[in-house]
Amino acid sequence: MRTQSRTAPPGVRPSRSRPRRLLGVLVALGLVLVALSAVRPAPATAAQATRPAAQAAAARQAAATGTFRNPLNTGPDPFMTYWKGNYYLTTTQGGSIRMWRSPSLSTLLTADPITVWTDTDASRNRDVWAPEFYRFGDRWYLYYTADDGTDDHHRIYVAESDRDDPAGPYHFKAKLAPPNHAADFAIDPGILQHNGRLYLAYSGINPYQHNGLNIAPLSNPYTVSGNAVAIDAAGGCPEVREGPEFLYRNGRTWMTYSTCDTGKPDYQVWMMSLPSNADPLVPGNWTQHQGAVFSRADDHGVFGPGHHAFFRSPDGSQDWIVYHAKTTSAYTYSDRTTRAQRIGWNADGSPNLGVPLAAGATQDLPSGDPGPGGYWINDDGRSNGPGSLAYTGTWNSGTGCGVQCFWGNDHWSDRAGNTATFTFTGTRIALLSVRDTGNGYAALSIDGGAEQRLDYYGAIRTGETLQFLSPRLPYGQHTLRVRVTGEHDAQSGASFVSVDRAEVYVN
Repeated sequence: MRTQSRTAPPGVRPSRSRPRRLLGVLVALGLVLVALSAVRPAPATAAQATRPAAQAAAARQAAATGTFRNPLNTGPDPFMTYWKGNYYLTTTQGGSIRMWRSPSLSTLLTADPITVWTDTDASRNRDVWAPEFYRFGDRWYLYYTADDGTDDHHRIYVAESDRDDPAGPYHFKAKLAPPNHAADFAIDPGILQHNGRLYLAYSGINPYQHNGLNIAPLSNPYTVSGNAVAIDAAGGCPEVREGPEFLYRNGRTWMTYSTCDTGKPDYQVWMMSLPSNADPLVPGNWTQHQGAVFSRADDHGVFGPGHHAFFRSPDGSQDWIVYHAKTTSAYTYSDRTTRAQRIGWNADGSPNLGVPLAAGATQDLPSGDPGPGGYWINDDGRSNGPGSLAYTGTWNSGTGCGVQCFWGNDHWSDRAGNTATFTFTGTRIALLSVRDTGNGYAALSIDGGAEQRLDYYGAIRTGETLQFLSPRLPYGQHTLRVRVTGEHDAQSGASFVSVDRAEVYVN
């Protein structure tokens, strides 16, 4: 029986069973964007502008170049690949398709987005979700779903690159609609490559769910050549089966997919497999793996991990998963951030996706990743690079935030005039901390420049939230001062400002 889907605000993936609650996160993101555009660095000194290359290289070498910490991006529904010296990442943005490009996994958070696709056709330029991109021949194909502002009008489309570059530019190529579902809801396209043929896998109407798994044949990257078949996939909950992705190894094709409502903390990943010589359009050829293979980890503060993809390390020796997850167990569509971690393989040949790691957990970079020369500064002043932190006034501190904080501790204050000043050597700094219902305004200034107000309020308490990302600065020593204003908006219950961790970048 078909379940009526819900309409969401433009640019936001809706619930499969309830409306989205996004006002708080939209306000918070807007304030961060204001901060990014308004805060300006002080002019570079002559010493900074002419710093010898050898000295800069030594500072980079001193930093922890072999590790990174999540999140990689503040958006959901990630897809990523590594190609010719760079990682390329897309996430759901709503009105367009943006791509982030970086030579190191750990600098994706500071990469400037490239808008690779927008559409002027009003029938398909709203609620653009879940883009994925694949290289066939010497062209790239960008698969996505979009509508006219009505959720049930979501259909799947593909754009083709003008040259051999995942960042485009792209031109519209085709609508992808199996004949037996030509006028039906369809989202989350993924491409199955099996026995030399291409197939479109997606989530849409079938006898099992309104958002169920379907597979249709492709005669080329932009032409559906037959009807879709429905896959009766298990999932531990009734709502959805979406975001199909594929791994190929050990004589089998492994299809992983997300289940449950993505707003729930129990959003998770399940798996089926297909022998390498079997027809994927015969549903009975797919073998169901029992139980979730990637799911919430309460002890790590990770909830709703899913809508994922796979990529290889730069040297091709490792397999990695990129996915979105939340730091709150609340039923919400906010706080879904992009994360990555390495996966393994079981003795029986099946993929082992492991357990989601805490946001902020330090991981080794993928093999062959050159590293960014970045480092962290903790709220207690410790740093694994040339960074420090000093407070004025009396601040609270403790471990009450647990897994929602870096190393399980943070500092917080609501006393107007109290300050926390980060001193760092590098080019950019990011602040991550708790956003909460009792938080208020801070005033931020770089190198003693003009202050910019930043609201730390959040309608739902979340940890490891990206509060601020500085403009790019000339390489050298800088300061970032966070001043408590003692003020808050009407919706907040207090004026606290949280200090947890900073990520410093030197490239």
